[in-house]
Amino acid sequence: MIRFNQFSLARGTKPLFEQTTFALNPGEKAGLIGANGAGKSTLFSVLRGDLHSDGGDFSMPPSWQIAHVAQETPAVDRTALDYTLDGDTQLRRIEARIAAASAAHDGAAEADAHAAFADADGYTAPARAETLLIGLGFTLAQTQDPVASFSGGWRMRLNLAQALMCRSDLLLLDEPTNHLDLDAIIWLEDWLHRYPGTLIVISHDREFLDSVCNVTLHLENRQIKRYGGNYSQFEILRAQQIALQQSAYVKQQKTVEHLQSFINRFKAQATKAKQAQSRVKALERMELIAPAHASSPFTFEFRTPDAAPNPMMVMESVRCGYHTEAGEVPIVEGVTLSIQNGQRIGLLGANGQGKSTLIKTLAGTLEALSGKVREGKGLRIGYFAQHQLETLRPQDSALEHVARLAPDTREQELRDFLGGFNFSGEMATAKIAPFSGGEKARLALALIIWQKPNLLLLDEPTNHLDLETRHALTMALAQFEGTLILVSHDRHLLRATTDNFMLVAKHRLQPFDGDLDDYRDWLLQHAAEQRAAAKEMVSNGNGGLADDSLESGQNRKEQRRLEAQERQKLSHLKKPLQSRISKIEKEMDKLNAEKAQLDIFVADAASYEPAMKTRLTEAIRRQADVNGQLEALEAQWLEAHEELEQIG
Repeated sequence: MIRFNQFSLARGTKPLFEQTTFALNPGEKAGLIGANGAGKSTLFSVLRGDLHSDGGDFSMPPSWQIAHVAQETPAVDRTALDYTLDGDTQLRRIEARIAAASAAHDGAAEADAHAAFADADGYTAPARAETLLIGLGFTLAQTQDPVASFSGGWRMRLNLAQALMCRSDLLLLDEPTNHLDLDAIIWLEDWLHRYPGTLIVISHDREFLDSVCNVTLHLENRQIKRYGGNYSQFEILRAQQIALQQSAYVKQQKTVEHLQSFINRFKAQATKAKQAQSRVKALERMELIAPAHASSPFTFEFRTPDAAPNPMMVMESVRCGYHTEAGEVPIVEGVTLSIQNGQRIGLLGANGQGKSTLIKTLAGTLEALSGKVREGKGLRIGYFAQHQLETLRPQDSALEHVARLAPDTREQELRDFLGGFNFSGEMATAKIAPFSGGEKARLALALIIWQKPNLLLLDEPTNHLDLETRHALTMALAQFEGTLILVSHDRHLLRATTDNFMLVAKHRLQPFDGDLDDYRDWLLQHAAEQRAAAKEMVSNGNGGLADDSLESGQNRKEQRRLEAQERQKLSHLKKPLQSRISKIEKEMDKLNAEKAQLDIFVADAASYEPAMKTRLTEAIRRQADVNGQLEALEAQWLEAHEELEQIG
């Protein structure tokens, strides 16, 4: 058991923990959360024995082996597989014993060491290490590449693989999903579900925390408070506590009211569509836990676009890729896509399949190798790239960045706008060089929002954002009036803001008929099929498949091709109906807004004064007309959805 009893610790003059007490039982999996600077990384240093208390005490079993992810990776020539195997320190010690006994020609000692090697599953270790690396996105060939050949993000994956290889009793993971794509995150979750030891994880990925953790440790006001349950359960418990203890969340009611009106409109329509229902649930949860975010750094909303072209953009037989000295390098081919106004699309697919390349082609920062890309009149794109922060100028201030976009706008108006993103006072005029990654990401979002885009292309927008800022972004995107195409490994953001998904795989873009749970099942099934195929290859000898197995594989390939053709056909049949539904929803939006104003007027006692008689009569008549039109439109909406469901 891990115990902290009246534990106190300061870094310099700043106290981080003051007489805090909590405990973790063996085998529990805890999410460690709190604001930036609250002391999460410091607590990890205490658990690793690098820091010691100023008061109180901390204890854990002395025999426990601790594993954590190293922040630095040496640029060595050893293979990725060998580097991963280094995580099993017990096995490496036994190998050293074997080598020493062999050099000393001590047969008895060497025999004992070999027996210990077998007991430690040494003969299966390379296969286990390969499984870890492949699960984290490496190919089998890459497991033999030198560590020095990998980029920074892939080296962090190697460090994670090395930590998972360790025979640990306590596993400490600090933002493990930061350098992973959605496929690798799903694999890691599956692995951690089976991990028998105690886990403490720092993460800003709420769905990862929900999936993996059964305890939440919350750092606030120099205390660590333990909550039973995952992150979502923590939010609800904390919201209830705050609602009972204080009324601070009143300041957030404006945001909640905005969100509630959106939910009311959406709920009236979303009785059939699977994606829409999951989105409504997510939005309803946001309202439920709103008090837990009463002290959020900020909230914001997207400005209403000036135009709404339909279609937004059309791509015909487009090849997306790069020009190099050696020639063209196609990444995604045969893209035929019509982006309709109001669509909200999530792009799925493993890293390297071409999601970012497709987004860049849509944004116009990468020219199509062939095919046609046509933009709708009045199209205004807001593009957040994976490396968007690198486009900011470190020596300029936030005010200078936004002033370049609006040179004729008064400074006070620009300052007011930046204040909504927590860049107020001196912070608005300070150089951004020392800003944190999260602060720079907020500025990058502010610059996009200023331009009032009607098509948002977001490629991993949450990479540098903490949980509170992700919450604000999710609520803002949920209310965004335009069209959204999103690439993200944050499944909560995808669920709450997108209505349908498309898959980028095997150099093709195709509709994905399902939600994120279906995608997870598909990935895990695909991984199981790959493992089974690998075993079959080994059993057939020389890596060759039996003839009937090969034929079966060809049949499966043909079946997948036919299924893809059928999905494409259904997509073309659905488009007119989806366009009709979108048009109906817009009309309902306008009528609902008018209805809200009429309801307020009719309910107001002042409207019944004699001088208001004519206006009141007209309002009541119009109220009846609006209600009748809404009923008719809702019937049309349901009819269109039933047709859509029959096609599906």
